[in-house]
Amino acid sequence: MDERQRRVLSEARLRHPEAVADAARRRVRRPVIGENGRLFLVAADHPARGVIDIESGDMTMGNRYALLDRLVAALSVPRVDGVLGTPDVIEDLLLLGALDEKVVFGSMNRGGVPGSAFEIDDRFTAYTPASIRDSALDGGKMLLRMDLEEPATARALEACGAAVTELASHRLIAILEPFMVRRKAGRARNDLSVEAVIRSMGIATALGATSAYTWLKIPVVEDLHSVVQAATCPLLLLGGERRNDPDEMFAAWEKALSLPGVCGLVVGRNMLYPPGGDVVGAVTRAASLL
Repeated sequence: MDERQRRVLSEARLRHPEAVADAARRRVRRPVIGENGRLFLVAADHPARGVIDIESGDMTMGNRYALLDRLVAALSVPRVDGVLGTPDVIEDLLLLGALDEKVVFGSMNRGGVPGSAFEIDDRFTAYTPASIRDSALDGGKMLLRMDLEEPATARALEACGAAVTELASHRLIAILEPFMVRRKAGRARNDLSVEAVIRSMGIATALGATSAYTWLKIPVVEDLHSVVQAATCPLLLLGGERRNDPDEMFAAWEKALSLPGVCGLVVGRNMLYPPGGDVVGAVTRAASLL
């Protein structure tokens, strides 16, 4: 990021905070789904949960300017449809003029900080349905982790159900990312077995007063052919964490994208911080799969 861009952000943040709302109103929008029926999003909501490492302890994502550089580079790839992020990141991108003709989803519940005693209590700490509507975004995304031994799971279910209902009342998409979870050594671990993923999808799609605007974001697991038959709503693939073998990762995505019901891919750290550092190259390759 050059000095001019840094000044744009710092001046707006310091002297003209109303510039954020102005940029949101001016943003040129587009249909969520284009002619090819596919959607490719870049996710940037990890720092909001304190997740700033790419490799253990490196704090790479803690540099906000470097993260914005990589996001702007990813969004410059023509086949990238848009971004998913918390208000702080989305507002920086708005101020930089990087979101015209892009799809934008607001990340909503980021309160379950990994490693905390309250990790499963995924409180709504970021966007609300009303703020998503007022910011002219295209929808909201919710993490839904369900630990059957944790009472806070009931609150998360209720909160996500209410958010789905309110988003739908504004004709806005609700993307739910559901997982069955177990505690291991004090940490919440997602159960990625086929049975657990299908169970989580059944619970998630029933949340809210209507499922008309509900989409699911699901992990790429074994026997995905059975998994995609667990819901009739649009399915987005979760890119997952960065792998040492990119070819294996791309091959898994390509196979999964051929399944019925799968309409897109959401990538995050694995493409923003790829091995070798070529963000545009990695994102372009991933986008070509769609």
